[in-house]
Amino acid sequence: MPADQPRILSVGFVPGVTPGKWVARWRERHPEIPLELHQHDDALAALRDASDDVVFVRLPVDRTGLHLIPLYEEQPVAVMSRENELSLYEDVPLEELEGETLLDVVGCGGPRTAVEVAASGAGVVVLPMSLARLYARKDAVHRPVPGLPATTIGIAWRMEDESDDVEEFIGIVRGRTAQSSRQPSQREAPKKSASQKAAAKKAAAGKQPGKQQGVKQQAGKQPGKPARPSGTRGKRR
Repeated sequence: MPADQPRILSVGFVPGVTPGKWVARWRERHPEIPLELHQHDDALAALRDASDDVVFVRLPVDRTGLHLIPLYEEQPVAVMSRENELSLYEDVPLEELEGETLLDVVGCGGPRTAVEVAASGAGVVVLPMSLARLYARKDAVHRPVPGLPATTIGIAWRMEDESDDVEEFIGIVRGRTAQSSRQPSQREAPKKSASQKAAAKKAAAGKQPGKQQGVKQQAGKQPGKPARPSGTRGKRR
């Protein structure tokens, strides 16, 4: 990568995202460039103020001025007290939530607090499974709700940021191999123009040794008298 690029790559992510496999690949391929990880409740703010170079976010988000690639979906689950009758289901039917007090995550102060409130029996909160697992408690359980739409995790970076380090990391996340020609680290040098090629060819020709002049001797032949002409020898009188 060019020496003028940032030498530290800063990657942010929202709770519940596990970027470990991509970070491991980066560190394996580019051990000379440190990668720092930062968890944020609002990873998009860290991206916009340039605290992070790329961030993993939970959609939907405001995409203004950003590149964003959806990566995978998260299954929604209902989190409740162990005493709640919904815990008897393996998968909670959507209509069963209608009789429950559904907690507002933002109103509770975030997913961690919402899980605590649900565990107390005060209601049920719907969260992505990754968050339910992250904030799991012994007095709470979570069950999938197949009828609810999934949430999506994506990776975002600023449109004005065209550094090779960022492009390299995006390629890793998208599954490109270390030998991919689309990775900045594997790009070929710019092609030479016709005049540059001609100049290089002329310079190379000038360095070659000149051809030796004269007749080459055949291998195994010793210098001596000239060969006798062919033909019938005259009889001796």
